[in-house]
Amino acid sequence: MDLKKIAVATLVVLSIGGGYAAADQHTTTRSEKVLTIDAAVKAAQATLDAAEKENQRVTVAVVDRSGDLVVLLAGDGAGPQTEESARRKAFTAVSFNAPTSELAGRVTGQGATLRDIPGTLFLAGGVPVAVDGTSVAGIGVGGAPSGDLDEKFAKAGLATLK
Repeated sequence: MDLKKIAVATLVVLSIGGGYAAADQHTTTRSEKVLTIDAAVKAAQATLDAAEKENQRVTVAVVDRSGDLVVLLAGDGAGPQTEESARRKAFTAVSFNAPTSELAGRVTGQGATLRDIPGTLFLAGGVPVAVDGTSVAGIGVGGAPSGDLDEKFAKAGLATLK
């Protein structure tokens, strides 16, 4: 093999390898904003307090960006169905970065819709927690006589994070 071909082949390999090394430095990690446990507890408690001021028996769920439960507070007298409702509303809000009341209109019609995605619940009462437009958590409330009230209470919790 000719020395010139070996040199060119070596340069090609080195340039490709160097390119991968540079790409790896930028693509193998990322930093994300997350809601701290302290902030999640604060928001959940403020949500529950807002509901209790209006004599509503609700459950509050706060989930992280992945939809995993971070905090669950069941108010005195909250029904057993409220836990699942609150968790799924929080999951839906963080998944779509929108209040669940806004998403409800998107699940109408025949055939497959967003409502077919497991774990979602398109009833008012879930709000996303966003940082710079990116959803980092969700707050969901279940148990008030209307979704409008559930959402009002969730927004009270969200307000403590601003």
